[in-house]
Amino acid sequence: MFLSTLVLKKFFNKRVKPYIPDFKLAFDHFCIHAGGRAVIDELEKNLQLLTLHVEASRMTLHRFGNTSSSSIWYELAYTEAKGRMRRGNRVWQIAFGSGFKCNSAVWKALRNVKPSRNGPWEDCIDRYPV
Repeated sequence: MFLSTLVLKKFFNKRVKPYIPDFKLAFDHFCIHAGGRAVIDELEKNLQLLTLHVEASRMTLHRFGNTSSSSIWYELAYTEAKGRMRRGNRVWQIAFGSGFKCNSAVWKALRNVKPSRNGPWEDCIDRYPV
């Protein structure tokens, strides 16, 4: 699909929307850098994610604010605290830096993950989402 839209655009001067894969088919959970509400909103819109997919990012931003690159780990802990991490689930962590910097990691759960007794969300997970 990407190649066909590129060819139409370059060689035939067609106005075609760029192909964006359905990342929901590849990943079960998304940990999007909680640098601000606008970042989360744009990724949710452009990647056509569901509210559930960005819940961990929004709640991390709400509770901890912009903690820079560590926010993606708070988001992973949120997903685990909610009991949503199951064996075989794939998580996409994506973070942004200044300018055009972007980095991502993909994780696969090797087992069901139980909520941690000493995680950053243990004292309040029942109050989220807000």
